[in-house]
Amino acid sequence: MANPLDTEAGTELFSSYEAEFKLVQADLTQKLDQIPELSGEPRKAALSQAERALEEANELLDQMRLEKQNIPSAARTKVNQRLRNWDTDVDSYRRKLRSLAEDRSALFGGRYSDNPSDATLEQRQQLLSGTDRLDRSTQRLKASQALALETEAIGASTLADLHVQGQTIQHTQGLLLESEGYVDRSVKTLRGMARRMATNRIITISIITILVLLIIAVIFSKFR
Repeated sequence: MANPLDTEAGTELFSSYEAEFKLVQADLTQKLDQIPELSGEPRKAALSQAERALEEANELLDQMRLEKQNIPSAARTKVNQRLRNWDTDVDSYRRKLRSLAEDRSALFGGRYSDNPSDATLEQRQQLLSGTDRLDRSTQRLKASQALALETEAIGASTLADLHVQGQTIQHTQGLLLESEGYVDRSVKTLRGMARRMATNRIITISIITILVLLIIAVIFSKFR
């Protein structure tokens, strides 16, 4: 059956992570089912492999949470539900792995002893300590992931605001340029009007001067 997200834009990478997660999930399930049948060194090796698979599953979940931001809003509800189900599965795997790691008699077989002088006690404590550190690291990683997602959301909101402000500035700049064009045309018109007024004034003065000269000439001719 085709993945329902395959037809949506911006989900190809998410689908790739999802497919890889399912492979890791199947491998982790198989390893956890095999561990109860093992003891000694094979059991320790299987526990280490399961821990690595669990870490990989967590990393893929983190990648899918990041990529979820690129999925269309209409499909996010379905994706959120699937992520919650996978989180529940991974928590279940983690608890099962911890329970298997704490089964000391199965882990160390006939060499198991609570005697502090036992030569293998330090090794057992180191293995159990490693499991605890893995769990704490996973919790810190989840907290960091939540903070990263929150920071990303704030950044996206800030970028959106900056984009709107940039468009407003561009629009204002366009209006200013348009207004500057109007001012330039108005200045040119006023200059043209001033030139025409000066020309009209010169013509008027010239006509008056000619009329005055004619009047003087007429008067002079009468008294001559």
